[in-house]
Amino acid sequence: MQNPFTLTFGKSPLEPVERPVQTKEIIDTFTAEQINQQMFIITGVRGSGKTVMMTEISQKLRENDQWIVIELNPATDLLKGLLSKLNSNKVCAGIIKSAKIDLSFFGFGVAIEGMSPITDEETAIIAILEKMKKNGKRLLITIDEVTNNEFMQVFAGSFQIFVRQDLPVFLLATGLYENIDELQNEKNLTFLYRAPKIQLKPLNNRAIMNKYKTIFKIESEQAAKMAELTKGYPFAFQVLGYLTWNHEGDYEAVIDEYEQYLSEFVYDKIWSELSQKDRIVARGIAEVDGGKIKDIRERLGMETNEFNPYRKRLIKKGILYMNNYDDIEFKYNYTIDKLNTLFKNILLEKNYINQEPINFITTISFISKLYPRRKKSFKSNIIYLF
Repeated sequence: MQNPFTLTFGKSPLEPVERPVQTKEIIDTFTAEQINQQMFIITGVRGSGKTVMMTEISQKLRENDQWIVIELNPATDLLKGLLSKLNSNKVCAGIIKSAKIDLSFFGFGVAIEGMSPITDEETAIIAILEKMKKNGKRLLITIDEVTNNEFMQVFAGSFQIFVRQDLPVFLLATGLYENIDELQNEKNLTFLYRAPKIQLKPLNNRAIMNKYKTIFKIESEQAAKMAELTKGYPFAFQVLGYLTWNHEGDYEAVIDEYEQYLSEFVYDKIWSELSQKDRIVARGIAEVDGGKIKDIRERLGMETNEFNPYRKRLIKKGILYMNNYDDIEFKYNYTIDKLNTLFKNILLEKNYINQEPINFITTISFISKLYPRRKKSFKSNIIYLF
């Protein structure tokens, strides 16, 4: 039997743990008779299930004859790509032909006698969408891993025009928080701030447990232990399941390999994308037991107005979350052990220390000796390293 788990980012696994509430919210909003929202943005850290959720929604809408779903590549000319895919779609091609929309300027079809060819992509798309509306059709555009580039800026501006003209077009995009934030801060694109953001939280622990229990045919106690290892992180759920499947259900035999996979494919990448100050704050949070904000600020030597922006940014990036007691905790597996390991590896690569165990405090002392000119605060020493 084929391994039902996958280690490939962006590929829909055979055995996902679904997010039914959020998925239903988007589908119900898009399919409502009275349209009041035409865009959703799904954000989350790498491996949190953004693409999987978008794919699930796309597939469900494709099953409805009223809908046409088109995927676009954010690294290419999006308007050009959209027009090309609309022309290639069987249903849309029929609408274009019957409406006598002349797209010959773009190399599509032939010139229509007595009709002037459309020479602007935005105008051509509007003409097609108007005819789709008369035919009772709706268009869903999906864009995975949005980045702030010129193509995306132009497309977002055009999409805003489509919406203002009450055209039946909908956008579902995914992206890392920082990429979405950078895009919506562009001049004339602030309307993106108003677009609902679905920030993916850790999966329900019981749902993960039930999946493992069903797939591996194991007792609840063993499935619960496996679920606890994942901390609700979708990619971790897939990795642990994949390795356990290949080891005939013995999850304890793969824990070291499991941790290595997460470090190489997730933790190192996320850590490398944090700013110098983000790393300082993340380590400070990791070092303080209980997650009390006051204790963390004291450990870092930061005032409230200095600390809060970084706390909020790490929360928005999907690395931290506030629990019901207003304490800060790491999402998923971002534990002190992982942060210490990453920090140690960076030092080892620079040949600064041997393989002896270290912790944050001893590391600070060590760095102070390495950089005697930077003894004013441990923060400046850390910044120097990174």
